[in-house]
Amino acid sequence: MGFTQPFESGSARKFIESRRAPRFKLEVDIRVYPRNRAVVRGHTVDISESGIAAMLLQEVTLNEVVRLEFTLPTGEVEVLALVRQRSAFRYGFEFIEGGPVRDLISRACRDLAVKQSLSEPLPH
Repeated sequence: MGFTQPFESGSARKFIESRRAPRFKLEVDIRVYPRNRAVVRGHTVDISESGIAAMLLQEVTLNEVVRLEFTLPTGEVEVLALVRQRSAFRYGFEFIEGGPVRDLISRACRDLAVKQSLSEPLPH
């Protein structure tokens, strides 16, 4: 029995590629607006140019498009995202909106990369 290459499907390849974006620690309040439901509040864990992770106390439906609102050092963000994954209370959101908001997120990630690299201890 031969093995096929399991990561050749488009969705698997997209998932792997989305993981290539480095993540940066970010702890700020976040508001999640699911369609036809009340706002869900939480706290972010980390961010990358392709998405954000957050701890939420209320459930959000996987594969649903939601509106996220949170604050970055570079400004206020309001962006559409897809609920990609859930592990207990931790949710992963993939940004699906481009344009100026993605530029703002990219700039914040670059700033966080510099800031966090300067705060890491030097190897002995």
